[in-house]
This record gives sequence, C-alpha cells and structure tokens, in this order.
Amino acid sequence: MAAAGGLRRGLLLAVPWRWRCSPRRGAAGCLPAGQVRAAFLRFFEERHGHRRLPSAPVRPRGDPRLLFVNAGMNQFKPIFLGTVHPRSELAQHRRVVNSQKCVRAGGKHNDLEDVGRDTYHHTFFEMLGNWSFGDYFKEEACSMAWELLTEVYEIPKDRLYVTYFAGDSSLGLSADEECRDVWLCLGVPASHVLPFPLKDNFWEMGDTGPCGPCTEIHYDHVGGGRNAAALVNQGSPDVVEIWNLVFMQYSREVEGNLLPLPQHHVDTGMGLERLVTVLQNKRSNYDTDLFTPILDAIHKGCGGPRYQGLVGDADVGRVNMAYRVVADHVRALCVCITDGIYPGFSGAELVLRRILRRAVRFCSEVLHAPPGLLASLVPTVVEVLIMDVINENEAAFLSSLERGRRIIERTVQQMEPSTNFPAEVAWSLYGNLGFPLDLIDLMLEEKGISLDSAAFNELALEGAKRKAGGPQAGQLDDTNTHLDVHSLAQLQSNNVPATDDSPKYAYTVGQHGQYEFSPCQATVLMLYRDQSLQKEVGAGQRCGVILDRTNFYAEQGGQASDQGYMIHLGQQDILFPVESVRLCGGYVIHEVTAVETLHAGDQVQLFVDEAQRLACMTNHTATHLLNFALRHVLGDNTEQRGSHVTAERLRFDFDTKGPVTVEQLQQVEQVVQDVIKRNEVVHTAEVPLMLARRVQGLRAVDEGYPDPVRIVSLGVPVESVLTCDSEAAMQTSVELCCGTHLLQTGAMEDLAIISERQLVKGISRVIAVTGRQAKQAREAGQCLAMEVDSVSLRMKERSTSIPEMQNLSKEVGQLTKMVASTPMPQWQRKELQTILKVLQRTANTAVKKLEMQQAEEKAQSVLAKHCNQPVIVDTVPADSLSILMKVVNQLCDKSPGTSVLLLSPQASGEVLCACQVSKNCLPVFSAADWAVAVCTQMEGKAGGSPVVAKGSGNAKGMQGALTAALEFAQSKLLK
Repeated sequence: MAAAGGLRRGLLLAVPWRWRCSPRRGAAGCLPAGQVRAAFLRFFEERHGHRRLPSAPVRPRGDPRLLFVNAGMNQFKPIFLGTVHPRSELAQHRRVVNSQKCVRAGGKHNDLEDVGRDTYHHTFFEMLGNWSFGDYFKEEACSMAWELLTEVYEIPKDRLYVTYFAGDSSLGLSADEECRDVWLCLGVPASHVLPFPLKDNFWEMGDTGPCGPCTEIHYDHVGGGRNAAALVNQGSPDVVEIWNLVFMQYSREVEGNLLPLPQHHVDTGMGLERLVTVLQNKRSNYDTDLFTPILDAIHKGCGGPRYQGLVGDADVGRVNMAYRVVADHVRALCVCITDGIYPGFSGAELVLRRILRRAVRFCSEVLHAPPGLLASLVPTVVEVLIMDVINENEAAFLSSLERGRRIIERTVQQMEPSTNFPAEVAWSLYGNLGFPLDLIDLMLEEKGISLDSAAFNELALEGAKRKAGGPQAGQLDDTNTHLDVHSLAQLQSNNVPATDDSPKYAYTVGQHGQYEFSPCQATVLMLYRDQSLQKEVGAGQRCGVILDRTNFYAEQGGQASDQGYMIHLGQQDILFPVESVRLCGGYVIHEVTAVETLHAGDQVQLFVDEAQRLACMTNHTATHLLNFALRHVLGDNTEQRGSHVTAERLRFDFDTKGPVTVEQLQQVEQVVQDVIKRNEVVHTAEVPLMLARRVQGLRAVDEGYPDPVRIVSLGVPVESVLTCDSEAAMQTSVELCCGTHLLQTGAMEDLAIISERQLVKGISRVIAVTGRQAKQAREAGQCLAMEVDSVSLRMKERSTSIPEMQNLSKEVGQLTKMVASTPMPQWQRKELQTILKVLQRTANTAVKKLEMQQAEEKAQSVLAKHCNQPVIVDTVPADSLSILMKVVNQLCDKSPGTSVLLLSPQASGEVLCACQVSKNCLPVFSAADWAVAVCTQMEGKAGGSPVVAKGSGNAKGMQGALTAALEFAQSKLLK
C-alpha cells in the first residue's frame, strides 16, 4: 500500500506545468472560464489518452422521448444499452472526453421555473465529462478526478468531500467498499469519505437499463479548516456537489431485479458553471465571467440599476431576478437556435418559445428595456440569422405582452375581492396571445392573485378534445355556427350581404422567407345564438358572429378552420377568442366567447393564429402533392376518396387494388421530395367552371363547386393548363380547391408517410406529416433501424446462455412495440416489423431449444439419482419456472409411472415449484393439490391441473416443504 501510494504521489507531482491552472490567487488572478474548459479537455486528451469529441447538438437525434439533450451521456446511450451498431464509429470509442451543451427545460428535467429565483439554476449549461466504455473503472476514474481537481485546478484538498454508495439490502447490494478504499488510498481522510443511500449515490438511466453506484465530489465554499461533512447532501449552499462519477455495472431488468453487465462503463459529469464558480472564488454562477459580460450588457441596454445578486425578499421589484432570467435565457436561445431549434408551437420549439417570451416579459416589464434588447445581447460572433429570429419573435410578442398586461389589469379591477382570476380570460391569453401558463401564473403571483386552475384545466381538456376529434368534433354542439333554414331565409330577406372571405388569401412572403398575414377590419352584421339571430349578446356567452368580411378560413374542402381572435376597433385590451369558423349559405360564422357585450354594428379587427394557418397551408399543399404522387406511382385509376388537413398532419383516402408495398411508399415519398426540392411555384386562379372542365386529367370536376371555380396548379401557370390540347396538367398536380396553400413548395421541407392501412377492401388511408415533424420521424426511424440491426447481429452470434437469449427476446419485444407506436416512415416501419417478426421467432426457438437441452441434462442427473422410484421429490438448480417444468416433463416421459415434484431455490430468496402426477395415480393423487400443499409450507401459492401444477414460495420453508411433499405423495399412494 505504501509503495502504491508513493507511486501515485509521484504521478501527481509529475503533472506538466502547462496543465496547471493556478486559479486560486485572488480575484485578479481568476482563471477565465474558457481556460477552465480547455484545461479539462486537454488533461483527459493528452495525459490520459481520451478521444476528444465535439458536443452533440441540443436537439436529440432519433430519441422522440427527449425534448433536449439534458446530460452528457445522451449521445452515448446506444453504447450503454448495447444497441450500438458494431461497425459504427460510436462502437469504436473506449475513452472519450467532451463538453456537452445541455438544456433542462421541459420534460422530466425541467429547471425553467427555478431560473432567476436563485443563483445556480439554468436552462442551458455545459456538462464536462469523461467516459470509459469497457476500459478503465473505479480506481482510474477516481484517481484522474482527484488529480485534475487538486493538482491541475489546485483546489485545496481539505475543502473536498467524496461520497460513495452505502448499499441497499432490499436489492441485495452491499456497500461500494471498493470505491471507498480507492478514495482512502488516494489520501482522502476517512472523515471526508461519506456513505449515502440509494437515492443519493445510485444512478439509473430509466426504469430499465444500465445503472450502478456513483461517487460524488463536493466542495466546501467556507473552508477554514472546519469539518463540513454534516452539510454534504443537505441542500446547503455552502457545500455543493461539483462532480458525479457513475459506475455502470448493473442492468435493471423489466422485473426490477439487477443483473451484472458484461462490460463496465464510467460516465462522469461536472457542470462547467459550478466549477468556474469554485475556481473564481465566487458564491454565485452569475458572478463568474460566464455571465458578468451579459449582465453588464443588460445594464447598458436598459439603463436601470446594476445587478447586485439579490434574491428573495431582498430583491425589491425582482430586478435582480430579471437580470438572471434574461442572461440565462438568451444563452439558451442562442445555443438552441444555432442547433436548429426555433421558437414554435410544439415539442422543443414550444419550450423555446416559452423561454423567449419569459425573457421578453422580464426585459419589458421589470427592466423597462427598449425593444431589441434581447437580440442585442447575442454575441457578435453569432450569425445575423439568429439575431433576426430573436428580434422577430421579440417584436411579435411585445405587442401581445402589452395587450395581455392591460387585459390582466382590467380583469383584476373588475374582480370581486378574494376571488380567483377567471379561467376564460387566462385561456384567451394562452390560446390567442401565446402567453405561456407559467408566465400568466407569475404575473398574477406578483399581484397576489391565483388562477382558477381547475376551470382552466377543464377548458384545456375541452380544447384538446376538440382538436383531437377531427372534422366531426363539435358538430353535435353547433347551434351557434350552423345557421338553420329559417335564420338563413331571414338574413336573405333582410338583404344582409354574404361574407366577403377573399382576405383569407391575402398573404405574402417577407424578405427573410417568413409568411406575413395582414389583419382584417370588419363590421358585425348579426349575432347568432340558440338557433336565432340576435342584435346583442351578453358577456360570458358563446355565439356565432356574422361579419361583412373576414380573413378567417371556414372549414371546407377537408381543411380545418382557422382559429384566432378579434378585438373591438380601438380597444386593445379585450379579446374575443375565435374557436371555430363555418360557412353556411355564403355567410361565414365565427364561434366566439363574448368577453364583453357584442352588438351588431360593432367594428372589429381580426387576427388569425398565423402558426396554425401556415401549418394547415403546408399540409394542404402537401395533400395535393401526395395525390399526384400516388396517381403517378399507383396509376391514373387511383382516385381520391376523402381527405382531412389539420395543422398537425394530413389524412388522405384513395382507391387501391391492394395494400401499398414498401417500394411504392418509397417511390411516392421520392416523387413528393423531388417537387419540394424544385421549389415549384403554387399557381392559383379563379376561372369559369365550364373552362375548368377542359383541363385534361383534372380530378373531382363533378363535385358541387361554385362558379367561377378556383384552380390550384403546382409548377405550371393556370393559363398553360387551360390551353386547348395542353397536357401540362397531366405532368403535375392540378386541382379545383378553395383551400389556402403555400406560395412555393420548398417551404414544405419534407413529407413522410407515417401510416398506411386499408379501411375497407379497395380503399386505403395514409397519414403524413411535413416539415420538422417529417424530419423527426425520419431520425426516429433511422435510430430504430440501427437498434434492430444491432439486435440482428447479436442474434447471429447464437449465444448458449439462456438468460442472454431471453434478454434478446425481451429486447425484440420492446423494439416491436416501439416500432409500432413511434411516428416514422411507414415503409421503414413495415421493413423493420418484418425483420422483428423473424427475430422474435428465432429468439423464442433458441430459448426453447436451450431450455430443452438444459432440462434433458438435469433430468438425466435426477433420474440416475432416483432410479425406478414411484415418487421423486428433490431440488434442482434452474434459471426459470419454464426450465423447471421441462425437467419435470422429461423425467415423467423417461419414467412414465413416476410422479415428480421439484423445487428450485433462487438467488432472490424465492423457491420455484413444479410437479407432475402419473396418470396411473389419478384421480386419488392430484398435482394441483400436491403443489398447493407444498407451497403453503413455504408461505407461497400454487395452481394447476390434476396432472401438472406449479407455484412458488419462500426459501425459509424449503426443507419443511420437501418433507411435506414426500409425506403428501405417500399418503395418497397408500390409499
């Protein structure tokens, strides 16, 4: 031990001076964060032979379960899970080091709500990490960590405390004394080496999969020779964890038990922000050079008081909280946008939108900063595109923020004392102005008011049901949007003009490629409620609003209606949410909840939900393109039988002679992608119906279209397809359509068919997604394909271990479920399902064969021991009840007149029981009664038939059970 210690001290003293950082020389000599990161990477790369890898993007590749990369190990999960392709570059890694960009906002790990309230939570942070994949383990990992912290970063050893796993008797795990001894051997005092239970020092990837004990390194900010062991893991801001070293040596099985991994791995993680705080002698992450330049820029931009680091009640007006929120959020925005995640309306994009709006709100309302501050904080090295995205989103939300603030203030003034904020108003802010729920809560919290959460959740549930219900949703309760025949006649007799809905087509593409929709000013002509026309509707009532003109799209032609809101002209602080829109007899009826009284003659301004409209436009154009591609691949006899377009996806039904093959699905997608790549112009024009009928190959001419009719043509001007004898329409998509469409096909980005099935004989239905959803579906498909390929290769190795083959069989089953449920290209799903069916049969056959071989060997051994006995009662080692039952069956086959009962003790303390009674002994002797009598002795349960039965019990009663088994059999056979 002394020699080893001397050798280790020699190694520590041999650290080259170019790796030494000497950070602890007072504030003037603090090591910059960039050098801290560089020293970490260089130390592992140059001194310990690790391969330095770049950070993965913060958008997870092929893992639909994650919104963002939230830990350094995410990109290495295939290695830990054993699903990595053996010929991939990832499979070649043995020692790796990197600094991973991480975002913890949304999903299981969500720090968004805590950011700003304290001085250490962040949405974006960097995770420094080193990994070993089947190479070094505990001794080397701990030694490297100690060397880096104490010799390179020169952190005083007496300020460091290490923890290790104390064991868990319920899992049969002893304390990790190996880890403890490593730290003691490295010279850490015993008083600084502390055991902690499962919740603190045992790391698991999920409910199943690789896991193991971990050791954490904690730092005492106070120091001064004191013993701070009692403060470790107690939530004290004075003693904080800085590094976690995870030793993956077990696999958590579906049943909950732990099995040793064939290879041991090391996964370590140390937050750069927290490490820099230690090395720069600070107590707050925001006081380090990772944040101070941003905080200075915020001060310069808003001109208010400087950042002072105050928290809680001391932070009057939440000014310091605002500084922290803005500084943190602008970092997250820059990183996410750089990695291709833009503020949007679902998934990670929605979370980023919340982050941006939270930052805008603190900039505007707490710091009183001018518009543009957020984008001005972006470092000059960031591309102008990112600044434009932030500026665009900030500008879009600032007006909504001001309007929302006025709505909240007006509502609060009208509220009775000690009442909750009305859910209807909050839902309007959420659905129409894009206010995240947490932002509404925060603004109300500042006024000492609570939201009626139960009522809000009920409204959210209704909205979700309406969205999920498709075209039929809400039709049973359409009394406010479906004009009855008498009301329609009354409108016509009163010469109320039909609604001019041509403004729905009034949109353009801006200079940066974004679609721009203009608001529309209109007059309320009539209100409709409870199947009657009305001139006035009171506050809180739901009604239909008939306008003289509108830019809202009413549900027709398979396209879902627009949503949005209207306001009284000149009155910005009252929103009337528009939930659905219908067309009846030329009148467009907007379903609205009246926040205040509405009158016929009111002047209103209309605002369409632009994101939903654009998504519907994209998917409608994609539907036309899909129709053309299906006819091109399957033949001109392929006729459309129905379609439905929403913001989320598109559905298309068509004639078919049989199931669409994998090859045909691939060809259809390729045709669509070719048109997308060409970025064809989408041409539209209104023409007389008789003229439209001349277009060769035009679909759906016999339907009840108005005259004139609107033609939508992809890539070919409408004038060209109308020319006599022109065959241009045969080479592209040309359809009669009243829907809203993209102006060019390139904005679609991609299309993936994620479902295809036959509804009835001769009619198939496909479901497809576009844009980022299509990209994510393809990434998910590629990830699952790699996992299936990995299982296939491991299956070919033909393991002779029953547990290994059973695990492979379970893995195939889990993959089968994932392939069936994960949105991915349908052609790829079909391919993988075919492979998985073969793999499942192969695995099951292999398991049965191995079990039979093992059972036969054990049966021969037992038979030799109990030759020519009428009853055999014994114990046999068996990995499962299935094998034990097969041993019993083999014994009875080899010795037909013998009745057999076998027990098999397991490592878990359970005892398995299986028995079979010779048919010669029936009905006096019953296997089910025999098993029940035996398992009852072991405080267990059993069941079966008169011939065969099985059960289980506790090992404590096994000896008594063996005696009971023999006595029971003898008592029956002597009768």
